Amino acid sequence: MEKRSFLSKYIGNKAFYKAVLLIAVPVVIQNGVSQFVNVLDNLMVGRIGTEQMSGVAIANQLIFVFNLTIFGGLSGASIFGAQFAGKKDMDGIRHVLRFKLLICAVICAAALLILGFFHKPLLSLFLHESGAEGDLQATLAFGSKYVLIMLIGLVPSAISMCYAFSLRETGETFIPMVGSGTAVLVNLLFNWLLIFGKLGFPALGVSGAAIATVISRFVELAIMVTYAHTHTKRFPFFKDVYRSFRVPKGLAKQIVIKGTPLLLNEAFWSLGMTTMMQCYSTRGISAVAALNISSTVSNLFNIVFMSIGSSIGIIVGNLLGANRLEEAKDTDKKIIALSVCTCLFFGAALAVAAPFIPKLYNTGDEVKALATRLLWVSACMMPFNAFTHACYFTLRSGGQTRITMLFDSCFVWALCIPAAFVLSRFTALPILPLYIVCCSLDLVKCVIGFLLVRSGRWVVNIVQSERQADADEENADQ
Repeated sequence: MEKRSFLSKYIGNKAFYKAVLLIAVPVVIQNGVSQFVNVLDNLMVGRIGTEQMSGVAIANQLIFVFNLTIFGGLSGASIFGAQFAGKKDMDGIRHVLRFKLLICAVICAAALLILGFFHKPLLSLFLHESGAEGDLQATLAFGSKYVLIMLIGLVPSAISMCYAFSLRETGETFIPMVGSGTAVLVNLLFNWLLIFGKLGFPALGVSGAAIATVISRFVELAIMVTYAHTHTKRFPFFKDVYRSFRVPKGLAKQIVIKGTPLLLNEAFWSLGMTTMMQCYSTRGISAVAALNISSTVSNLFNIVFMSIGSSIGIIVGNLLGANRLEEAKDTDKKIIALSVCTCLFFGAALAVAAPFIPKLYNTGDEVKALATRLLWVSACMMPFNAFTHACYFTLRSGGQTRITMLFDSCFVWALCIPAAFVLSRFTALPILPLYIVCCSLDLVKCVIGFLLVRSGRWVVNIVQSERQADADEENADQ
């Protein structure tokens, strides 16, 4: 009897897995294609040399902060979008989309200003003399070239994310998959043409890699916008979205209240990860190169739990918005169990592949050996990362954004960064044990996540009263 109870609690039926896979599989494919091309992109740049690969890796840490800040800015609004979709409230989704576009405009302006004028000092923070491999000035020059070209693609990338978020909130994951998949294939093609100078194109190296990425961003934007605005019968919220940028005050206030912690969380978390990389970079260019290989390949395997986490935000958010609270709790448990179990398998696959992947890079034996060991650490941590990621999206789906911020970015800054800073500055600990110690701190995060999810504080329908408040506001204006 106890066994049956356990199975019914954490294992769903065919209908459950079908519903989850309908959301998760297109996201997995989209992210999978994207990450696979990132690996190939990384390999292509890595074939040129260690300095080029390290320069691009450091530059991408800065772009990573931008991408995660955009993600955070959209995430707060996305909570409301998912719950409005559960209520089938098209006006609500349209207002949320307008809010997303406005917040992206602000973030893009700030990013263009900061990265345009201060990219060299920021890149220099990651350059430290240590180990046998790497020229610091060459690495800085390659990173600077890459950043300046990548700035052109920030705005189209942000707008594409706005459209993709809104489509996914309504359960449409296929079109974002097509847009992203096409874009990464374009990126791959132009990488081959422009990095190495194939078919008569100039061999631009690192600059070619950046140009290819920018072209792919515009391709993705064209696909998303064209589809959305030619299918307004299916997605009515895209109709007249640009007629005005008015967002009801009550809704805007609630999005700001709920969304600001998520925006700050993603900004501080990405800055935290960048700071961690800066701490690791004190061990030299070899460490930066090995970490770049490890993180790029690990991200390819991590797409499973990242995509399933996104499914939690959509599926559980829809159920909460429809006021099916008990079903939301039950569904959440089953999706978390699915994510962890799946990552046990993918973690094992990464561990097996780890010794062979670094051999594909044109870099020294020191970097290859270190990258293999770092990949083994990532493989061991994958099921634990899956659990914390699922906890994050569970808390977010119910609007518990302040708790989410404490759980995610505050944890990094309060525990992980002090540990990395002290160990990197005041000890001679090599990069591998330093990395293991910092990664193992996520075990503490697992315990915290378990307690927060079990508390049930996230089981809240946050849009139930909001539309009534907005209606009252509109009637008052009339």
